[in-house]
Amino acid sequence: MPIHLPPISRRRFIARSLAGGAALAFGPALMAAGKRTDPDSWALLSDIHLAADPALLARGINMTDHFNRVTREVLALPKRPAGLFITGDCAYNSGQVADYAHVANLLEPVRKDQVPVHLALGNHDNRERFWEALQQEKAAKRPLADRQAAIISTPRANWFVLDSLEKTLSTPGLLGQEQLDWLAGALDANRSKPALVLVHHNPGTIANVGGLKDTEALYAVIRPRKQVKAYMFGHTHVWSVDQDSSGLHLVNLPPVAYVFREGDPAGWVHATLERKGMRLEFRCLDASHKAHGQVVNLRWRA
Repeated sequence: MPIHLPPISRRRFIARSLAGGAALAFGPALMAAGKRTDPDSWALLSDIHLAADPALLARGINMTDHFNRVTREVLALPKRPAGLFITGDCAYNSGQVADYAHVANLLEPVRKDQVPVHLALGNHDNRERFWEALQQEKAAKRPLADRQAAIISTPRANWFVLDSLEKTLSTPGLLGQEQLDWLAGALDANRSKPALVLVHHNPGTIANVGGLKDTEALYAVIRPRKQVKAYMFGHTHVWSVDQDSSGLHLVNLPPVAYVFREGDPAGWVHATLERKGMRLEFRCLDASHKAHGQVVNLRWRA
């Protein structure tokens, strides 16, 4: 379920930080204005699993530390990205209100730097508690009554963020027919630019991880509509890029928090939209990992 957190003013950021002691560790560099925004630059994050307790470890990883390191990297880019996506599993385990309050707190430096944030929910999130924690921040209009789908329009592409949360702590996900019908209509009404679909859950055909139950129904919507160029997802805690027989790119975003398999890298992806494709650069949290800095150039199907 996407929620869209707009940038916050410098004055509001300082007031909040002084009141709560939040985000000051990012240092005075973040208080400086002046960078240009690149409308084609995007930060893609997934599976942040933030807990209310900033000292909590899972699989030997401090999730808060990982997230702070990633947001510092995003803010250190030479040009300000046009936005930051988090494709679900924002909360640590079962989507507690205090988890989401911590998420919002850690995102304040990004929003202060005038970077909009677009959040979606995964199977470790809880819809009701998410809204309870972020009631003052929900600015996006909802095209569906019981799901929160959205379109983010940019000069070179339209991002379609979908809601695949079926039930908290139930591994598989589900879009549902109403959301699929909305997606089909929205795609038909927006044919002029490439469309990029972001969902928390992986295609159900990927083995060993409970994926999207209605994958084939989603494919029936996006494969014939050639303006859809990529299906991007998290959930598996793996980084990979593939392409199916229709030419649709399948981008499995890495986790920010922790990996499931020893040796796999955690991190984030810097995406740059181009005229006929997209450049993806994988930024590993372990800079010594062989995948760090890997660049994949996607070319859009005709």
